[in-house]
Amino acid sequence: MAVDQLLAITEEVGTALAERRPVVALESSLITNAPSVDAALAIEKAVRDGGAVPATIGILDGRLLVGIDADQIERLRTTPGVPKVSARDIGPVLAGGGAGATTVAGTIVIAERAGIPVFATAGIGGVHRRAQQTFDISPDLLQFTRTRITVVCGGAKSILDARLTAEYLETAGVPVLGYGTDRLPAFYARATDVPVHRVDDVRQAARTVRAHWEVNGGGTVLLTTPVAEEDALDAVVVETAIERALAEADAAGVSGNAVSPFLMKAVSRATEGRTAKAGRSLLLSTATLAGELSVALSALAGAGWPAGEQA
Repeated sequence: MAVDQLLAITEEVGTALAERRPVVALESSLITNAPSVDAALAIEKAVRDGGAVPATIGILDGRLLVGIDADQIERLRTTPGVPKVSARDIGPVLAGGGAGATTVAGTIVIAERAGIPVFATAGIGGVHRRAQQTFDISPDLLQFTRTRITVVCGGAKSILDARLTAEYLETAGVPVLGYGTDRLPAFYARATDVPVHRVDDVRQAARTVRAHWEVNGGGTVLLTTPVAEEDALDAVVVETAIERALAEADAAGVSGNAVSPFLMKAVSRATEGRTAKAGRSLLLSTATLAGELSVALSALAGAGWPAGEQA
C-alpha cells in the first residue's frame, strides 16, 4: 500500500489501525481553548477507558496529524492565532504550511482518510436559530452526507435549533440514534422533544451502523447520548437564557459569527457557570462511549458481519 504523504500518524495509532484494533478520532479545536495539556489528555484517557486508542487530529507544518503528543498539544494550545479548520479550510492551511485546530467537519474528513470509523465530540454544529433569514447552517451537517464515520455526541449545541437540525439530518438521510433514549439529547440538557431511534447497548448500535453502511454505501451515523443527569442543566433555564440573549443581541447590533459566542456567554451567566461542568462531562462520556462503540465495530468486522455471525 502506498504511503499517504499528507498523513503524520503516530506509531501507536498506526499500529492499532494496521492491526484493525479500535481507534477513536478526536478534534483538536478543543485544545486551543483548553486551560492545560492535562485537560486535553483527559479526553484521550476517556477513550482508553472505553477500550480504544485515541487519535486527536490536527494540522502542523503542512501535515495532517493523526494522533498528537503532549508537545504538539502544547504547541497548538499556546501558538497565537491558530485557526479553527473546517472541511473547506484544510487545503489552504496545508498549503500554507501552518498550524490548524480541526473542528467536527475538518476532523471527520481526516479521520476517514486515515481509516478511523468513530469520532467523539460533546456537540455537533447544526441549523442556527433564525436560519430561515440568515441561512446560517453548520458545515458539519453537509459533511455528514460525504463522510463514512460514526459521530458520538450529546446532540447539537444548545444555542442551535434542535428541531430544524433534526429536519435537515432527516432530509440528508443521516440516521440519528439515541443511546438509551428515544429523544434527541439537548447538549447541556438531557433531552429535546425530537424523537430518535433508540439503541440500548453498543453492540446494537454497532450492528445498526454496519447495516446502514452495507445498504447505503457510506455517510455518517450519529450516536447521541445525554449528558449525565447530575451534570445536566434545566432545559427551561437554558432556553429562557437563549431567548433573552437573542433579544439583547438584536438590541446591541450583534450579528454574524459574533452571535454564537454571545449566546454561549449568556447561558453560562444564567446557569452560574455550570455550562463548563456540563460540557466537560459530555466530552468525557462521549469519548468513553465512542471507545466502546469502536470496540464493538472492530468485533463485528472480525466476525465478518453481516456475512458472519452477529456479535
